[in-house]
Amino acid sequence: MLNLSFDDIVASQSIQGNVIRKTPMELSATFSQMTDSKIYLKSECLQKTGSFKVRGAYAKIHSLSKEEKKKGVIAASAGNHAQGVAFASALENIPCTIVMPVNASPAKVAATKAYGANVVLDGTIYDESWSKALEIADKTGGQIIHAFDDQKVIAAQGVIGLEIMQDLPDVDEIYLPVGGGGLAAGVLRAVKTKKPNVKIIGVQSSAFPAMKNSLDSGKLQSVEGRQTIADGISVKKPGEFTFKIINELIDDIVLVDDSQIVKAMFLLMERTKMVVEPAGAVSLAYLLNKKPAKGKKVVTILSGGNVDMYLLGQIVAKGLTEMGRMVKIFVLLTDKPGALKEVVDQISSLSVNIVEVVHDRLSSSIPAGTAGVTLSLETEDQKHAEKLISYLKERNIQFKIMT
Repeated sequence: MLNLSFDDIVASQSIQGNVIRKTPMELSATFSQMTDSKIYLKSECLQKTGSFKVRGAYAKIHSLSKEEKKKGVIAASAGNHAQGVAFASALENIPCTIVMPVNASPAKVAATKAYGANVVLDGTIYDESWSKALEIADKTGGQIIHAFDDQKVIAAQGVIGLEIMQDLPDVDEIYLPVGGGGLAAGVLRAVKTKKPNVKIIGVQSSAFPAMKNSLDSGKLQSVEGRQTIADGISVKKPGEFTFKIINELIDDIVLVDDSQIVKAMFLLMERTKMVVEPAGAVSLAYLLNKKPAKGKKVVTILSGGNVDMYLLGQIVAKGLTEMGRMVKIFVLLTDKPGALKEVVDQISSLSVNIVEVVHDRLSSSIPAGTAGVTLSLETEDQKHAEKLISYLKERNIQFKIMT
């Protein structure tokens, strides 16, 4: 039975040594201005392997006996936990098998292999990969390293709470991502033990509100979930141990949607030059949408930075669109010399940057004697975009906004 204490977390901090980074926590002038609070970014995206998960993985593997280490470790994960376990296993020089879904990101599979792990692709969802991991552990006698529902793992994640209190003793509020609950449970135990008045809010994707539903009902709940970019916190059922701690100590759990996450990721890249994965950006996404009380010292934990490069390109494009800085329009022109130049001149007169022009004369939907032109336009902000649209309408330019 799990009985996590503050002393367990302090002990975990002592074994991290030079292996685990004490990640920076800095005041963000940009996000402070946007929220009328003092927003501090705890950047676990800069942790080794790109995520806080390595803290728990290393602590658990380091605690194993020599006999247990000889048999190796097994884990199931599609991303950050996989890389954390593989990295920690390499440090301890022990065999490591990671079961990943067959549809896992090729980049994450390659990164896990690069740390020396034996990767087994099995199942299409985490639960199926987990079943395979249990099967391998049963055959080999290897030690299962759970991603969140383990005392050593939770204690190690709680060290983040100690670091926050050391760097900002008068912290008022902490916002953090919640999936299985390991990070939240550890930070809650660490901070609430010493500073019970600090407000701690968990943030989940609205597509996978398993912990929120469990908290609301007072008992563990499962969800089917739906598509979301925040795959790192897409957990169908929270941990049994993590739920008990969170249910006892957390102030609230709130939800964000993908559009809010995209905006937060985009702003982090543009304003702070940090790449943060969708699951790692949810707490900031909430703060930007639902501002905290004015003047509070607020910490948001950016829990990871492992983003698929193809997704990153989409985030930039969607972020520009969400903020009204990218507008795509379709114009049907008479197919004659100078027709496009007339439209381009009108657009350029408003200092709008034309990013891309795509001609289409051959599609069946394009009438003979005309040309369809799709224009991707960069504007300064939402007001500038609205001014452009009004300007084109006033000049009777027939166009359609593309989404």
